[in-house]
Amino acid sequence: MDYERKARDATMAFWGNRQKALQAKKEAGKTDQGERGAVTAGNTMDGFTALMIDLVEANGLRHASIYRHRPVLTLPGYFRPTKLWDILVILDGRLIAAVEMKSHVGPSFGNNANNRAEEAIGTAHDFWTANREGAFGPDSRPFVGWLVMVEDEPKSRRPGTRDASRHYPVFPEFKNASYLKRYDILCQKLVRENLYTAACALTSERRAVTGGAYGEMSNLTSLTTFVSAFAGHIAAEAARRSGR
Repeated sequence: MDYERKARDATMAFWGNRQKALQAKKEAGKTDQGERGAVTAGNTMDGFTALMIDLVEANGLRHASIYRHRPVLTLPGYFRPTKLWDILVILDGRLIAAVEMKSHVGPSFGNNANNRAEEAIGTAHDFWTANREGAFGPDSRPFVGWLVMVEDEPKSRRPGTRDASRHYPVFPEFKNASYLKRYDILCQKLVRENLYTAACALTSERRAVTGGAYGEMSNLTSLTTFVSAFAGHIAAEAARRSGR
């Protein structure tokens, strides 16, 4: 499957859907602060959702139930009643995969980047604790993915300005790191600490609305690595089912 072409299409759709959402809000006389209108529309990452669905079908689980609409995307939590995901793959009552997709578009990057990190870490800890307690069935080890699209623009390339730690030193990898780099560091650590099976940080400029160009920051957080891990997990589940 040509996932790179599909990712370019998804990137064009990402920017196009944002533009359409903002225009629709303006025409309706609704004025969300900044670009919140594009975020609250809720369909900016639909192209990437479609890519993941194609990967499920291409790797042998056509008969799995794939959920992508809000009313059927909640899973039980341990520290909270439920958590809303972006894609769920369920087969014979077993949770095969859960994927969350986020985006971060300027002009604000500081606190919002920290909020994204806290959400990702908290979600993973809640999920795996619930899994330990049998929330998703016995002997369950689902694929858990986190994918973020970050706008590539001058502000996201600048080093963060709120790194002061009066009592103890900041970890060296964060010193003078741009907000783009911080997302790369976050995704690398999410995987290395086994919080997510795979985590992907993509970058893109607004002009990618035509052409769909996107960038990657490291091998571990690349779309290739993310797609390979997801496809491999799906293929293993397909083989497991066929071998019964």
